[in-house]
Amino acid sequence: MKLNDLIKKIENKYPLNLAYDWDNVGLLVGDFDNKIKKVLVTLEANESVVEEAIQKNIDLIITHHPFIFRKMNKINTKDLKGRLIHKLIKNDIALYSMHTNFDIAFDGLNDYFMEVMGFENTKILDVTNSETLYKVAVYVPKTHELQVRKVLGDAGAGYIGNYSNCTFNINGIGTFKPEDNANPFIGNIGEIEEVEEVKIETIVPQNLLQKTIDKMIKAHPYEEVAYDIYKLENKGETVGLGRYASIDGQLNLESLCEKIKLKLNMNHIRVVGDLNTKIKKVAVVTGAGSDMVSLAKSKNCDVIITGDVKYHEAQDALDMGMTIIDCGHFDTEDIFKDVMKRFLDTIENIETIRSEIYLNPFKII
Repeated sequence: MKLNDLIKKIENKYPLNLAYDWDNVGLLVGDFDNKIKKVLVTLEANESVVEEAIQKNIDLIITHHPFIFRKMNKINTKDLKGRLIHKLIKNDIALYSMHTNFDIAFDGLNDYFMEVMGFENTKILDVTNSETLYKVAVYVPKTHELQVRKVLGDAGAGYIGNYSNCTFNINGIGTFKPEDNANPFIGNIGEIEEVEEVKIETIVPQNLLQKTIDKMIKAHPYEEVAYDIYKLENKGETVGLGRYASIDGQLNLESLCEKIKLKLNMNHIRVVGDLNTKIKKVAVVTGAGSDMVSLAKSKNCDVIITGDVKYHEAQDALDMGMTIIDCGHFDTEDIFKDVMKRFLDTIENIETIRSEIYLNPFKII
């Protein structure tokens, strides 16, 4: 499979436009036309990971943390990042990063954390975007009605909740007169033609709009396709960072910590708050989410599970009667390898390998 085709599948599931403006996601190193057979998934790419990829004949490394994050003025082998980029290019290994778009997207990192913990009926903690929807109406001769409708559905148009391929169809008569230099599919130059047509209406999210229009035009028999696009007031899928959910209330803060340690294979956890606190509603922000303590409190959560909590943030949480479980940045995000491999395993002719490099830079002694 070409890298460009694989990227399209990935970005259809985890769109780049979900990422924060300050983030750097997508293909950061590589050739879109390269053939991809073996993919290595890892939290981030350091020198050990790049060497691992070389030894395992990897074609593509997919990371969660952006491989290139800050501005680079030069790329040479005396600079650490430059040396790694040189190695990647020399060994024809591409590198793709998916960071905040993967945190925000459904079936991304925060949803997977909740799944691992067994927390159900989750909601978005911090809504970042509600997708803009468009109504597309296209006029098609009845002979090509099924063909065009199928193309629209295959492109991702027509989703309403758990229903796909939703359209509304109206029969009518289309009229037109081919002028000089026209190449009509139906009719003759200079003669008004009447054709039995169908008006097909469907809903398309903004991120699929151009792709849907392009595919529809390609499938349509007419030289000039008549279609309308309307921006809708009703919103599509809502996305955002973090998740929260109600649980059965049988766990206190200490027992919840023990459950997390078991599920994430951790030995130590930092905790803020009374260990006997009963937990009825829990919030999760993988990575660094200490700035969302107040937001979690406003959702009536009893605890927020995250990482990278600073001293004064912990004191503020105590003052507001909020508890925190600080699992560390690494342990809340290393599960990226598992969820990404699960997704890539659904794609044919791609072998996906989890990196064996342990990347946590911290040790507790």
